[in-house]
This record gives sequence, structure tokens and C-alpha cells, in this order.
Amino acid sequence: MQEAQVGWIAAIIIGGFAGWFASMFMKSDTGLFANIILGIIGAAIASFLFGLLGVGFAGWLGYLVAGFVGACILIAGARAVRG
Repeated sequence: MQEAQVGWIAAIIIGGFAGWFASMFMKSDTGLFANIILGIIGAAIASFLFGLLGVGFAGWLGYLVAGFVGACILIAGARAVRG
């Protein structure tokens, strides 16, 4: 069975929303470009971490959830490094 894949344009849009939701949730003041980057990289990190646990996400909703969780992890990590 084939998995539903998210295209590049959809990844940017969904990543932007995921990063924006995460920045609102974590009360982080980031801009639009940073939100998109947080969402896309966060989705990759969260997908990897969830994959280690045996959990898989598919489609745009899965990408949004993974992006949100990953972006929250990235924001928390950046705060920990900054102090």
C-alpha cells in the first residue's frame, strides 16, 4: 500500500502553520520565515523520533501534528541552549 506524500508546496504551507501554532503555544516571538523553517525541520525531527517509537504519520494532518510537536521540541531546545 502506498503512503500519502506531502508535496513541497504543501510542506511549506503546512510547515508554516505548524511552526505558527508551536510559536503561539510556546509563546515564542518568531517571524513567518522562522515559523516555516521550524515547522518543516520540526516535522522531520518528530517523524524520526516517532519512527523510533513505531508511530507513523501520513498525509497533511500527520505532517501538521509532527511539525507542531517537532517545532515545540526545537523551541524548547533553543531556550535551553540560550539559558
